[in-house]
Amino acid sequence: MKRNERSPNPIKYKKLITVVSVLIPLIVALLFTVKIPNVAPLSFLPPIYASINGITAIILVLALIAIKNKKTKLHEGLMKTAIGLSLAFLVMYVAYHMTSDSTPYGGTGTIKYVYYFILITHILLSIVIIPMVLVTYVRAISKNFEDHKKIARITFPIWLYIAVTGVVVYVMISPYY
Repeated sequence: MKRNERSPNPIKYKKLITVVSVLIPLIVALLFTVKIPNVAPLSFLPPIYASINGITAIILVLALIAIKNKKTKLHEGLMKTAIGLSLAFLVMYVAYHMTSDSTPYGGTGTIKYVYYFILITHILLSIVIIPMVLVTYVRAISKNFEDHKKIARITFPIWLYIAVTGVVVYVMISPYY
């Protein structure tokens, strides 16, 4: 596929994608060790960021429907919104954990293992999705739609799983807040 002369060069984004994909999880992990003293816990945030996850899931599905109906501008806008919501989620999630102790899950028996399976896969995939979303996005803005579609077919279900399981994790742990 011949690249449009006005489209961005995806090669120049490779290092940036790598740096961002490594830095975000490292910074989040580091910030989890920081507790802001003398600040009231931001205990109102979990239902908000869980809702953001739910809205992100809906937007991802709407974006898929839009592109299948060849509504590319709508798809583009929805995908940018999904990225923005994911960033807003991350900021709120980190802010909450910098002001509040983690809530232990109180369930027992099989449901406890279900919860931890969902939580662990959610966390691990949320790290994996960072470079996938960035590569998918760069291929789109580079007008490399063939390769964009190839990775989007993998990125979409993983991102959707993360968004949905974010809500599920919240619903499962909310009785223990």
